[in-house]
Amino acid sequence: MTDVAIIANGGANIASLRFALDRLGASSQLTTDVDELRRAPRVILPGVGAAADAMERLHALGLAHVIPTLTQPVLGICLGMQLLFEGSEEGDTECLGIFPARVTRFPDRQGFPVPHMGWNQLVPQTGSPLTRGLGDDAYLYFVHSYAAPVGPWTDAVTDYGGEFSALVRHANFHGAQFHPERSSRAGQRLLANFLALA
Repeated sequence: MTDVAIIANGGANIASLRFALDRLGASSQLTTDVDELRRAPRVILPGVGAAADAMERLHALGLAHVIPTLTQPVLGICLGMQLLFEGSEEGDTECLGIFPARVTRFPDRQGFPVPHMGWNQLVPQTGSPLTRGLGDDAYLYFVHSYAAPVGPWTDAVTDYGGEFSALVRHANFHGAQFHPERSSRAGQRLLANFLALA
């Protein structure tokens, strides 16, 4: 059986994600098949681009109502994490509704250009299973213009002119605003921790 099903939603980071999983010895399958997603032991929802376009694709594929019903570990990455929230200010988009908040654009602040792009520190807030072994000074790679607020779902924050949720969790759903597949050793550790989830 495949270790991870990756939802084929048009993300540009698919190749690097699959390569990162390969390096960890994990098999992955790119799919939009509902039965394959339900059978997979783990599911990743990647994403690069605009929230409205991504949700339109999920609706067209018949997956927008399926993803919130999945019971295995699910990891949303970058835009994929944002899609797990109720909605996004980007295009006033209604999303999957797993986390009860809306994603908003970074405000214009001097010294903090948008998009937020580059390496930034991950500051754990709770005992997330995904941050095991990362320590308190891990740096991960970010590329995004919109961010989720801090709330009871927040497992780790990052500061970019103010704190935002960099890692979130609710039940079996996890989200990473950064790109673990592009985040060197710390990102590999986080993906390994996700693969360890039953």
